Order: sequence, then C-alpha cells, then structure tokens
Amino acid sequence: MIVCAGDIESFKFAEPMGIGLVDMAINLTRRCLFNKPEYILFIGTAGSYGNHKILDIVESKRASNLELSFLENNSYTPIDNVLESENKFVKNDTIVNSSNYITTNFELAKKYNDYGIGIENMEFFSVVKVAKEFEIPVAGIFAVTNYTKQNAHEDFKKNHNEAMEKITKYLLEKNIIK
Repeated sequence: MIVCAGDIESFKFAEPMGIGLVDMAINLTRRCLFNKPEYILFIGTAGSYGNHKILDIVESKRASNLELSFLENNSYTPIDNVLESENKFVKNDTIVNSSNYITTNFELAKKYNDYGIGIENMEFFSVVKVAKEFEIPVAGIFAVTNYTKQNAHEDFKKNHNEAMEKITKYLLEKNIIK
C-alpha cells in the first residue's frame, strides 16, 4: 500500500492519511485495523538539514522524533525516539526526523546531521511506528523541497510541484507504480 499525507501532497496512486504526526497515526492505524496491508510505502516531501540537495530523492527505513529542544539539551524523552523497519524496499541509512513543527533555524538544524538524521518530514515517524506495531514492512521515499532555514516555507512552495513530479517519475522508473 502506498500512502501520503494528503491535501497538497496527494498522488492519484497513494492513499492520503493525514498531515502531521497525530492525524497520520490515527488514520493509518484505522486502515491497518480494518484492512491490514502487506507493506506500507510512504511518499512525500522533506526538508534537508544540509547534506541533501533540493530535489534529491531520499529513500529511508528509519525515522526519529527529536525536537529542537533536545539538540540544545533542554529536554529529554522516555520514548524510543528512533525507529527502524526491517524491509526489502530500501537500504538507505538516512534517518528522517518528524515533528509537527518545521525547522527554520539552519545552524541548529545542522546538528541533526551529528545524529545521522538527514531530512525532516512531518509524518514519517508515525508511519514507521504504526507499521512496527502491526508488523508491516515500511519504507519512505522523499523529494527534498527545501533546506531547514528561515525561508523554508517559501522554498517548499517554490519547489513543491517539481518535487511531486520527481517522486512520481522515480516510482515509475523503479516500477513501483505503472
């Protein structure tokens, strides 16, 4: 099953599940309870913490939920905040960080790279968490739309359509969709 966030990030070949960590978790859990898929492939856009370029395609099977306050030693969490899927889809070790907030401080954002975290996408941590709970193989494919800096939203809007096209073309080339 191919899923996406929805709204402006919808694809005709993917099932929209909701924007952000909470809506994604609720809707994907409901879907898995009533019609468990064999696999989950999440597709969407992402911001780069500096090591990936605009319009790069990044595959991942690892997700984290590290907030900016953690990078400044202002918080901690008792949850397992880095998850990995055992799957045959991708071998990339790029960790995708998820938060309901978009990072706009590039100097602070670059610290994510110290933890092996390369990009951010609002939903992927929820996708991996739900998939692991239901023992479903999961992976993500992302197109980078922006760097995580002050003008992140403007860059996202400027590059969004091309990123969506690039994801579609990539999936066609890999014979994931027809």
